Amino acid sequence: MSLLIRQLQVSLTQQSILTNQASALLQRVTSSLPAPLCRLAPTNERHYRTMPTHGIGRWKYLLPKEVPRKKRDKLQMKPIRGSTATEYGSLSVKVSGYDMTVVEHYSQYIHNLCNRLGVRVAESYALPTKSTEVMLMQEQGTKMYIDALLKTHERIVQISSMTATLCPTFMDVVLQNQPEGVQLSVKEHVERDFLERFKARPQLEGLMAQVNQRD
Repeated sequence: MSLLIRQLQVSLTQQSILTNQASALLQRVTSSLPAPLCRLAPTNERHYRTMPTHGIGRWKYLLPKEVPRKKRDKLQMKPIRGSTATEYGSLSVKVSGYDMTVVEHYSQYIHNLCNRLGVRVAESYALPTKSTEVMLMQEQGTKMYIDALLKTHERIVQISSMTATLCPTFMDVVLQNQPEGVQLSVKEHVERDFLERFKARPQLEGLMAQVNQRD
């Protein structure tokens, strides 16, 4: 019996030594392996939807041909319509004021009114904003300082084919609905009104004049 017990003890010790060696070898192998490139995300999270593809899998022959963008042509003045015995020619309805929202809404109202009355609207555009500095002088001194900066916003509604019989009714409706602080003027449209749409660039104009003189 004593021999069997000793043999069992020896076999158990040998098995324990073998298991320790196997665990140590497994630890060495796992430590030497590179880290995984990616980890599986939970099923309820999809991170790939927010990751950019950078054009992966898109081939040139599979993509539709891109149409080259056309350059915008230079804005040209439309022909000015002359007046007749029963109709006015091209008219410019000018709306100006310090509150841009009120000026914009009033110009839209005039545009919609022309559409309802059958008056042709050739163009509707905005003029460059003008800034006015209000200067004040000190009570004791001669220095001036800026007290306020006023910005004037202007809108133009260019109309045509306004009959002589419809003009008084149109002006009455427009004047009755004119908001406070908004100025209204109606005059014949001329070429100068078209040039006012563009901002003046004196530096560029001076350089162009110098180049023309050298030529």
